[in-house]
Amino acid sequence: MKARPVAAALAVLGYVVMLVPILFVVAGAFTSGSTLKFPPEGFSLRWFGEAAGNERFTEALTSSLLLAVIATALALAVGVPVALALHRGALPGRSLLEGLFLSPLVIPELVIGLALYQQLMIGLKQTSFAALLVGHAVLLMPYAVRVTGASLALADQSLEEAARGLGSSPWHAFRTVTLPLLRPGVMSAGLLGFITSFNNVPLSLLLQSRDFGTLPVTMLDYIQQSYDPIIAAMSTLILAGTVVIAVIAERTVGFTKIFGGIN
Repeated sequence: MKARPVAAALAVLGYVVMLVPILFVVAGAFTSGSTLKFPPEGFSLRWFGEAAGNERFTEALTSSLLLAVIATALALAVGVPVALALHRGALPGRSLLEGLFLSPLVIPELVIGLALYQQLMIGLKQTSFAALLVGHAVLLMPYAVRVTGASLALADQSLEEAARGLGSSPWHAFRTVTLPLLRPGVMSAGLLGFITSFNNVPLSLLLQSRDFGTLPVTMLDYIQQSYDPIIAAMSTLILAGTVVIAVIAERTVGFTKIFGGIN
C-alpha cells in the first residue's frame, strides 16, 4: 500500500517528462514570431501554411509514406509465413532461425546500412530507394515475426483443425479461420512497422540520396540550417496524423485487440 503513492508519483513524472516537450513544440508551431521560443509570440497559423507549401518537405513526406507502406507490406509478406512456420511447423534449428529473423533488433542500424550500401549500391549498382526498401524491410521483420507469433500463440489451433475435419482445404481453413484470428497481430505488426519505418533516421541517413530523401532526415537537415518554427509546425502535423491513425485503429479494431497479444 505504501508503494502506491510512490509509483503514482513516478508515473506522473514520466508522463510529464514525455508530454511537456511535445507541448512546447506544439505551442511553438502556433507562434507569430520568426524563431522558436517559449512562450510563443502571439498566435498565427502562418507556419502550417509554410510547412504544407514547402516543396522539400512535401516530396520527402511522399517518399517516406511510400517507403513505409511498401517496406511494411514486404515485412508482413515474409514475416507472417515465417511466424506460422516457426509456431506450427516442425523445423530443425527453429531457435536459430527465430534468432536470425529477430537479429535486426540487436544489430546497429548503421552496420546494416553500411552493409547494404556496399553490397547493393556500390556492388550491384542499385538505387537509393531499393537499398532503403531492403533495409527498412529487414528492420521491420522482427515486428512481423514476433508480434504475429505472439498472436498466433494465443490463437486456438483446434478451430483450424475442426475446419479441416469438416472438409476444408488447408488454404481455405487458413483463410477463413486462422487469418481472422491473426488479424490483431498482423495489424499490430503493420502499425509498429509503419511507424518505425516512417520515423527511421540512422539507416535512412546513410542510404538516402539527393533523388530520394525521407522526411525525418530532411527535417534534421533543415533544422541544422534554420531555426524558424516551420519544423515545429511540421512536427505538429505529423503528430496530428498519428493521432488520427490511432483513433481509426481504435474505432475499427480496438487497442486491446491490436496490442493485447504483444505481452
